[in-house]
Amino acid sequence: MQERRIYLDHHSTTPLDPRVLEAMMPYLTERFGNAASRTHAFGWEAEEGVEKARAQVAALIGANAKDIVWTSGATESDNLAIKGALHFYRDKGRHIVTMATEHKAVLDSCKALGRDGLADVTALKPRSDGILDVAAAQAAITDATVMVSVMHANNEIGVVQPIAELGALCRAKGVLLHTDAAQSAGKIAIDVEAMHVDLLSLSAHKMYGPKGVGALYVRSKSPRVRLTAQIDGGGHERGLRSGTLNVAGIVGMGAACAIAKAEMAEEATRLLALRERLRARLFGGLDQLRVNGDLERRLPGSLNVSFACVEGESLMMGLRELAVSSGSACSSATLEPSYVLRAIGVGEELAHSSIRFGIGRFNTEDEIDYAAGRVIAEVRRLRALSPFYKPATKIPAAEAPR
Repeated sequence: MQERRIYLDHHSTTPLDPRVLEAMMPYLTERFGNAASRTHAFGWEAEEGVEKARAQVAALIGANAKDIVWTSGATESDNLAIKGALHFYRDKGRHIVTMATEHKAVLDSCKALGRDGLADVTALKPRSDGILDVAAAQAAITDATVMVSVMHANNEIGVVQPIAELGALCRAKGVLLHTDAAQSAGKIAIDVEAMHVDLLSLSAHKMYGPKGVGALYVRSKSPRVRLTAQIDGGGHERGLRSGTLNVAGIVGMGAACAIAKAEMAEEATRLLALRERLRARLFGGLDQLRVNGDLERRLPGSLNVSFACVEGESLMMGLRELAVSSGSACSSATLEPSYVLRAIGVGEELAHSSIRFGIGRFNTEDEIDYAAGRVIAEVRRLRALSPFYKPATKIPAAEAPR
């Protein structure tokens, strides 16, 4: 009998929506032209698909299609936004403000600039709920500040940052605002105009599109944002990102954005119900749990839970049929606690005991119930082996997994 498998790691990547694959297929077969070939029908077909997708991506975030620049994903978009801005505006200043809980694509880009003597970096700590205090950002901005880079929704704990409030502050200060929206796009509403966002990073594979394709929104007016290209050779994408376009992937990203725009509100309601179903069952069957991050200002399908007296890696090993991720990361055979959880004040032991559940489009109530039952059973098994665990309360009977 084949082992049941349930995917609850949608922060890492999402499955390709069959409708997205359907849109991509012609561009993987008969419409194989290079979108930069302007002298024949094969190139024109490819360019038509690319421009349709550009408009679909723009529509999802309230942008102008001409402001969408294709990249290989949000990591490249982050690099282009941060390094490109700091290089171009080096005569204005060299200061960038970000958060200690940002994705490594942002933090490592900032570190690289600092290491090369091209930037002074201020990494703000969030409050204990994971949310940025905008007053702290305001205090950090100086006359030398070129950019503030704060992600829209955190990839580990799912909290949603006050980007609109931050955008108004940056606009008033004459500072660029970049936000990594890889986790939030397609899940919650984004309007770059209303939020005063100047640069925004996207990745297709976080919203049921293909891997290896993304986009960077670059505001072209009010104000016009200028960047120094990080990849040279051919002058594609308004000179900002040279290289032959991944036409099929781009078409897939456009289709994924169109589906998300049409179905986002209904899907968010369904995912929130599934998340709360999972949370209620976990907290009903176990004691000494902690939800990491603000429970209200978060993505609808995101839940990060710490299980006291249980090591996260051991828990995941016991849940082999569930695709979840730990708040810990392995580096050079040394287990390190999540820097995001440590930044919000979670102790090292509890940080090691954290599991991230990412619920997505194709999950069902039956899967949530099965997953909850398995987690409860495995936590109880591991706690029974722990000399440190002492029940705080009488534990309710867990529903057996079906």
